[in-house]
Amino acid sequence: MDADLFTSMLFATVVAGTPLIITALGLLVSEKAGVLNLGAEGMMAMGAVAAFAATHHSGAPLLGVLAGMGAGMAMALLFGVLTLTLMANQVAAGLALAIFGVGLAAFVGKPYEAIALQAVPPIRIPFIADLPLVGEALYNQQALVYFSWALFWAVLWFLHRSRAGLVLRAVGESPASAHAIGYPVIRIRYLAVLFGGAMAGIGGAFLSVFYTPMWAEGMVAGRGWIALALVVFATWRPLRVVVGAYLFGGVMITQLFIQGSGLQIDFPSQLLSSLPYWATIVVLVAISRNAGAIRLNSPMSLGKPYRPDA
Repeated sequence: MDADLFTSMLFATVVAGTPLIITALGLLVSEKAGVLNLGAEGMMAMGAVAAFAATHHSGAPLLGVLAGMGAGMAMALLFGVLTLTLMANQVAAGLALAIFGVGLAAFVGKPYEAIALQAVPPIRIPFIADLPLVGEALYNQQALVYFSWALFWAVLWFLHRSRAGLVLRAVGESPASAHAIGYPVIRIRYLAVLFGGAMAGIGGAFLSVFYTPMWAEGMVAGRGWIALALVVFATWRPLRVVVGAYLFGGVMITQLFIQGSGLQIDFPSQLLSSLPYWATIVVLVAISRNAGAIRLNSPMSLGKPYRPDA
């Protein structure tokens, strides 16, 4: 493989995997607290349109990211009220949130279609970016790419090295026991859900402000569902989330490079475009065959409602 082609593919893979990493890590924290939120697609869509609108009107990508984060948190708060306060079924509420978020984003984003933002310049890290092959691909990236790496280390430390992370995991394993020793289970779950919504909003903001600086209906294109699948693929481990996100990002980019290379392949372009989703299905089927590993690593109370006075 040509060195320039390798660098280009690595660069594109890292960029494609970034929104998946950010969103999946947020969902992982939420699920570690025992809350299953299937509304990632809707939260990402609302984050994308809010970030685009804020950036378009202010000219400041940072404000756009904050707006996207706020929109994701607002959607997550709605989910939290339904499931944690009103005790609605988490699966049904999450699916409804996904459908509602995608539809609302399409409605809100109508005035912004066919508008393009100015491309946000990448941040080049001196000296390291001069490394052969990987330097330009890894260290001449958008700010949110570096943020995704920092987020990984922060989540890893929080879950496995901090007292707060231990409490969060205790709530996800046995909320009744956590409540019995004085921990506010519902408050902790709310905070975890809001964090997951914030990260999904930032993931959506990355798509509309940094990845393709424009708004188009359906631009999230199933990434929220892939992020949900990534958490299961990773068996709720942050490092595996990152590896899985780049694997899926690589599949996405590979099919784009194949279509753009002019190679004569006897496959419809639609089939190539569906490769990331086929990969998601295959991975989930393969993991589901090892039910013991899933039971061993998944939070015991995942998706189960809890009422402290019960």
